[in-house]
Amino acid sequence: MCGRFARKSTQEVLADWFGVELEDMPWFAPSFNVAPQSVQPVLRLSRDTGNREFALMRWGLVPAWAKDAKIGYSTINARSEEVASKPAFREAFKKRHCLIPADNFYEWMRLDAKSKRPFAIALKSGEPFALAGLWESWRPKDGAPLESFTILTTSENELMRPIHDRMPVILEPRDYDRWLDAGDRARPAVDLFRSYPADKMLAWPVSDRVGNVRNNDPALLERLA
Repeated sequence: MCGRFARKSTQEVLADWFGVELEDMPWFAPSFNVAPQSVQPVLRLSRDTGNREFALMRWGLVPAWAKDAKIGYSTINARSEEVASKPAFREAFKKRHCLIPADNFYEWMRLDAKSKRPFAIALKSGEPFALAGLWESWRPKDGAPLESFTILTTSENELMRPIHDRMPVILEPRDYDRWLDAGDRARPAVDLFRSYPADKMLAWPVSDRVGNVRNNDPALLERLA
């Protein structure tokens, strides 16, 4: 699964990387410990113009048919093998794809029956990357609509295998448009659910401080001695 990630890139960097105008982006700050149920920037296609746009959404997808938003606690991730059939995700998979910008993600390696070690994982290039996601809009009986998202996962690559048996779906920049265009059924996107090449990635142990969502500083990404 993917239960934490980091987005250290500035808005200027992300605007350039994803090809959007800086002045059109909602404001958000870097975060070194992004946790479920927090509100984060995601990239989607505008329903009005068809252009790329950033929107702020809550992590933990709430499908339109949900009775309340509590389902979002169990839908932070979607197994890519199941998105086309699982009720919580299948409508979003048909119509509402998004990209979640990140620079690192965290995963915990089990050391023994009682302890785990957190690892940070990033690209060797040091560049930001995009996690494949789905988004939904849910309207409560009272109040404003809630937009939320989930991160797709796939099987692990060789780098991740000692740490965990799943990893987020990381997309290459050449595939951004194809993933975002959920209506392009002529080219189904399931082939994008492959694990990212291990030789392009790095993993290193980090402090247990990342386990506390109140900790949010650059030191969380420092290699543990």
